[in-house]
Amino acid sequence: MSEAPSTNTRTLTGRVVSDKRSKTVTVLVERRSAHELYGKIVARSRKYHAHDEQGQYKLGDVVEISEGRPISKTKSWTVTRLVEKARIV
Repeated sequence: MSEAPSTNTRTLTGRVVSDKRSKTVTVLVERRSAHELYGKIVARSRKYHAHDEQGQYKLGDVVEISEGRPISKTKSWTVTRLVEKARIV
């Protein structure tokens, strides 16, 4: 199995919360960290626009995104792989 050489690009894992735009998905990345003063564990979240060339990732999928060159005004992340498919309720 030949893999690409590792680079120093940031990768994040999050859930697709919107797939309405063409070739773009919105990924919600949640991280849990301790509060600076009180020490309580708080959940912080941020949304990233990620490039999805084939439009194969759907609402609810857990995906991994990696940082790259700017693709548009708000997009500089690309979906690299599917971690978990969305469950059908």
